[in-house]
Amino acid sequence: MQAQEVLRQLRIPELDEIRQYLRGLPANTLMGMGAFAAITTYWFASRPKALKPPCDLGQQSLEIPSGERARRSVLTDSDELMTHYYDDARTMYEVFLRGLRVSNDGPCLGSRKPNQPYEWQSYREVANRAEYIGSALLHRGHSHTGDKFVGIFSQNRPEWTTSELACYTYSLVAVPLYDTLGTEAIGYILDKAAISSVICDIPEKAQMILDCVSKKGRTVKTIVLMEAFDSDMVSRGQECGVEILSMKEFEALGKTNHKDPVPPKPEDLALICFTSGTTGNPKGAMLTHRNVISNTAAFIKITEGSLKPSTKDVLISFLPLAHMFERVVEGVILIHGARIGYFQGDIRLLMDDLKTLQPTVFPVVPRLLNRMFDKVFGQANTPLKRWLLDFAFRRKEAELRSGVVRKDSMWDKLIFKKVQASLGGRVRLMITGAAPVSPTILTFLRAALGCQFYEGYGQTECTAGCTMSMPGDWTAGHVGPPLPCNYVKLVDVAEMNYLAANGEGEVCVKGPNVFQGYLEDRERTAEAIDQDGWLHTGDIGKWLPVSKTLMISDYCTERMKPSGLTLLCFSSGSLQNGTLKVIDRKKHIFKLAQGEYIAPEKIETVYNRSDPVAQIFVHGDSLQACLVGVVVPDPDFLPIWAKNKGIEGSYSDLCKNKDVKSAILEDILRLGKEAGLKSFEQVRDIMLHPEMFSVQNGLLTPTLKAKRVELRSHFRDQIDELYAKIKM
Repeated sequence: MQAQEVLRQLRIPELDEIRQYLRGLPANTLMGMGAFAAITTYWFASRPKALKPPCDLGQQSLEIPSGERARRSVLTDSDELMTHYYDDARTMYEVFLRGLRVSNDGPCLGSRKPNQPYEWQSYREVANRAEYIGSALLHRGHSHTGDKFVGIFSQNRPEWTTSELACYTYSLVAVPLYDTLGTEAIGYILDKAAISSVICDIPEKAQMILDCVSKKGRTVKTIVLMEAFDSDMVSRGQECGVEILSMKEFEALGKTNHKDPVPPKPEDLALICFTSGTTGNPKGAMLTHRNVISNTAAFIKITEGSLKPSTKDVLISFLPLAHMFERVVEGVILIHGARIGYFQGDIRLLMDDLKTLQPTVFPVVPRLLNRMFDKVFGQANTPLKRWLLDFAFRRKEAELRSGVVRKDSMWDKLIFKKVQASLGGRVRLMITGAAPVSPTILTFLRAALGCQFYEGYGQTECTAGCTMSMPGDWTAGHVGPPLPCNYVKLVDVAEMNYLAANGEGEVCVKGPNVFQGYLEDRERTAEAIDQDGWLHTGDIGKWLPVSKTLMISDYCTERMKPSGLTLLCFSSGSLQNGTLKVIDRKKHIFKLAQGEYIAPEKIETVYNRSDPVAQIFVHGDSLQACLVGVVVPDPDFLPIWAKNKGIEGSYSDLCKNKDVKSAILEDILRLGKEAGLKSFEQVRDIMLHPEMFSVQNGLLTPTLKAKRVELRSHFRDQIDELYAKIKM
């Protein structure tokens, strides 16, 4: 009876299910007692073990004795920050050489054609090709002391990584370009970095470069194309003074004129990453080898006890290599001699690539997670299926709260096997960044996918990440503690009532992962990095208290006699656990779910040119992939404007009219297109509101500026309704 009472008090969900079943059997039957005893014994013998966290999850960061309330990771033994993990890998060139050595010249980069298996290049093959491309660049006039910037304008594919390695092999600097920048911004970058050679994947991108050159005398002299092109392309290049070469020709040129490698030093520039400017021209963030290596080292440090990367790991590469998040993850893969498999270039075929490649590492962004979540729940299309899915999730969620991550439970085999198989069935690590993810979606997918699933936070200016969640802490709604390569502090933003003394303020970062500044832009560099070396992110953060959800790692154990069973006694922990939650933005700039920055006031200025628009509020947030708007039509002009379109009625009636709304939406989208707004800067839908924003109703400041927080709160229900309709 004592043992049964202990079992009852433990409230183990699986045993509760068994008890309910046994209650339906005849009382005190030998069969019922025997079945319960056997199943209970089996459960205790086979129950999964919790992942041991690398630290006390109640204290994941420590305040350093600087008087600035700055915090550091608890994973370092002192206040000294990490600059590298392996002594023989302090530059990106050495990262690859280490991968070559530890893999024993194993498979490195893979790609596939439709309905075909992956084909792999070995580490030595990649190294040789990189030397040929690098030698050709030197032969064309590049030098680590002079013309050192090389443009790479391509989708993810093996040639991208090989071209980047070519730059590192000869101490040149890679400058990634990407489509969403637009022709004007790409032309600006070509000028700013004085780029003379651009490596492109397809003729259309080479054409875009030539368009830039033809409009204004650019520095570009060579374009290298990975895919086939025609004689018209060569002729167009000649007209612009640009030589067009195939990748095959370029490698042959380098092989004929081979040069010995010129390895870089840690403090040398590795990359110039231009961030898409929300206002004005793009900014070229200068990143050194030490910047990238320190960020890579920090990730390895956090996961060293739980992940243990090896040559058997496989990464699926589909997130843009032009951004640093993907590049740091690939660095972690290459430094361990593992493999990178590239998607076919069409996101619609990604699921097929996943099933074929069967990756073990899968970096994602919230937009993809949202789709996965919607797809899983979309398949639960009957009340019974929905109940089973919810029941299985609650069982797996209970295991997560106990620190258990696995994909071999009964619920995995019955319910979640299909979604796990859709990713190839071997994923053991997922990491999301670029923008926040909904806690509900993150928790569900952590449970459903049964793999270690981390969330990070950062920006290009700190290479990629500055915080990341810890192994064993599977709670959602925060971005973890500082990485071991940097400090994080919060500084007062008094005008928004965020005070560091209250554990709130602008997130500032300092460490070897913080960039060197913007290329030839002292003014904006000074705005980003203060005199003490702190990077000001513009995001508002908050240090979180201990989670109300108690984790298994917080328990102390006490043996019960005579049963030998373990009771779990949870401790309350300290006042703050040292994890960061991003709660606001200092400036009126935010990210969409896919990671694109938005400056709403710029968009509103364009849309206000529309004749029927008196006021407009453009809204978006990091959990959504598009923008919506609230429009207040001009009460004097709207009736006249609507009548010209064959629509009549009172002002209030017109504000409710769907045809009027559609006409206004069409007009502002036209103005946006004419003004050069990118597709993600255009609103997807709007609502019409008949009452003007004013000081009296609390939606404008005394200087008649929009109070964005109040507007967001005031129209919360209508905004949610707009997004709900978009998703339908």
